[in-house]
Amino acid sequence: MMPMTAKGTFDTANWDAQPPIENREGVSIGHVTLSKTFHGDLTGTSVVHLLVATTEVETSRSYVAMERIEGTLDGRSGSFVVQHNAVSDQGEQSLRITVVPDSGRGELAGLRGEMEIVIEADGGHSYTFDYRL
Repeated sequence: MMPMTAKGTFDTANWDAQPPIENREGVSIGHVTLSKTFHGDLTGTSVVHLLVATTEVETSRSYVAMERIEGTLDGRSGSFVVQHNAVSDQGEQSLRITVVPDSGRGELAGLRGEMEIVIEADGGHSYTFDYRL
């Protein structure tokens, strides 16, 4: 498997935050869904299911998520699932997005990789996806 890199942008829409699943002692856990449209080397759409934990400290929060992406990656069509793990510790942020092993379907079967997301000052979103097929 030769390492490859895909780059592009994406748009988010349909942010749907449900009432908190749990809210006690200053910590709230909630469920959010949203959709994305990818442009660039990865074109397609996705639905993201997030579990979000927020605290009384506005800059301390985290989320985990599963996202099914359907589309075309560098000319190969199919789908795959990525797992998000994000933490903001008083503003210091970390995010890891990893392909769920063996979740690739169609021409994306066997896909492995990690995605990096950048949110620009103007609110635009871009991605860099390092992967192997």
